[in-house]
Formats: sequence, C-alpha cells, structure tokens
Amino acid sequence: MIVISSREFRDNQKKYFDLIDKNEQVIVQRGKNQSYKLVPVLENEMLMTEAEFYAKIDKSLQQFEEGKFTRIAKEDFKTFLGL
Repeated sequence: MIVISSREFRDNQKKYFDLIDKNEQVIVQRGKNQSYKLVPVLENEMLMTEAEFYAKIDKSLQQFEEGKFTRIAKEDFKTFLGL
C-alpha cells in the first residue's frame, strides 16, 4: 500500500493509475483528517446516468407488475448476498 499526498497525486497521476492497474493499493491523503482509496472501476460496475438508472427502475417495476419475477425465501436471499 502506498500513501501519498494530494499534491503528489496531482503531479504524478499517470504513475499512480499505472500502479493501481497493477493491483497496488493507493491512498491519497488530503489534509490531516481526510483520505481516499483509489480503485479501478470494473467493467461490470459501469456507471449509468440518472436517466438510465430511472429507466432501469421503471422497467423492473413493469416486469414486477406483469408477474415476471422470482420470489425467494429470506434465508436464500441472505445467502445470495453473502450474509
């Protein structure tokens, strides 16, 4: 794990992004009381716009209303979530 200042990160962003791509953990310290962990966004975690998010919710609600869903037991759901 590498801990760097925000100034160091600004000055050498490419260097630290390359390290992150090689699975190195990079923490950026901002002031005395704030720090941030930099992690890559994986393909399956792609971000969506607010409009896309609401469209996905609307589609899910429509599928539910049409009976296109699977009911699972509470314990099975906990297992699915790894709880």
